[in-house]
Amino acid sequence: MADKKPIVTHVFTADPSAHVFNGKLYIYPSHDRETDIKDNDNGDQYDMNDYHVFSMEEVGGPVTDHGVVLKQEDIPWVQKQLWAPDAASKNGKYYLFFPARDKEGVFRVGVAVGDKPEGPFKPELEPIKGSFSIDPASFVDDDGAAYLYFGGIWGGQLQCWASGAYIKDDYSTMEAQEGNALTAKVAKLSDDMTSFVSEVKDVVLLDEAGEPIKAADHDRRFFEAAWLHKYNGKYYFSYSTGDTHFLCYAIGDNPFGPFTYAGRILEPVIGWTTHHSIAEFKGKWYLFYHDSSLSKGVNHLRCVKIREIVYDEQGKIKLAEDQPKV
Repeated sequence: MADKKPIVTHVFTADPSAHVFNGKLYIYPSHDRETDIKDNDNGDQYDMNDYHVFSMEEVGGPVTDHGVVLKQEDIPWVQKQLWAPDAASKNGKYYLFFPARDKEGVFRVGVAVGDKPEGPFKPELEPIKGSFSIDPASFVDDDGAAYLYFGGIWGGQLQCWASGAYIKDDYSTMEAQEGNALTAKVAKLSDDMTSFVSEVKDVVLLDEAGEPIKAADHDRRFFEAAWLHKYNGKYYFSYSTGDTHFLCYAIGDNPFGPFTYAGRILEPVIGWTTHHSIAEFKGKWYLFYHDSSLSKGVNHLRCVKIREIVYDEQGKIKLAEDQPKV
């Protein structure tokens, strides 16, 4: 069982995206920093401006900090707020996907390319055309096809795109209160991982009756923190419910969905946000997540933690520590 202590304590980390490259576990988190900006629903207090990469030979073992691998000042199109990133490997290259506000204050998704999983990464000069909002999560399937999931409500601006075009600072409702819930987005990536080669589609989440989850269903609807992984031929789409602070998941038969709600992975943690990833490493499956325990509850100063997960006979996810001892 993985220790529930922070994996690093010398810097504040959040939103961990975990991948296994070359037999080693790599974690790509956002890098929280201290600020005097007051908390607000727009997320201005999350004032991050660079990325570190961390690696581990064993879960629970020493963690290597590979230092700053990408800085805000090196990305021509970025104004501020380098939020939750992700990484992928294809064609012998490594790709760091990241959201940030452009010069107009609109969140877009950018990509930077490196020769090693620990970087450094060189950013493309422009964001991915057709991208918007936050929390990119990449997935490379067994056939080599790659996909990018993204989206986040409130400060992540997903609600600003409800009409299909950006409505500037449309924070009057923050999200729909009736009808179907807002959804994450997904698009297929080009072979060089730097552009979309499909239209941006909704990630449809269905309830047990096969109906789209409703906006009023705050315990189950998508808010932010999309993630996709594959287990036993099924596609698991996991996400945060945001203001209700659950990590939930849904299961589908292909990367575009639809996905049927299957349950919760994690209950609320210390701090306001919940953001995670799931990865297999050396025969075991792990949940990577964050809380604000290191800062004693300061919402924008978080720390990454790890827990082992298991699957039951129906493919449902459980925390390993919650299972009866045999």
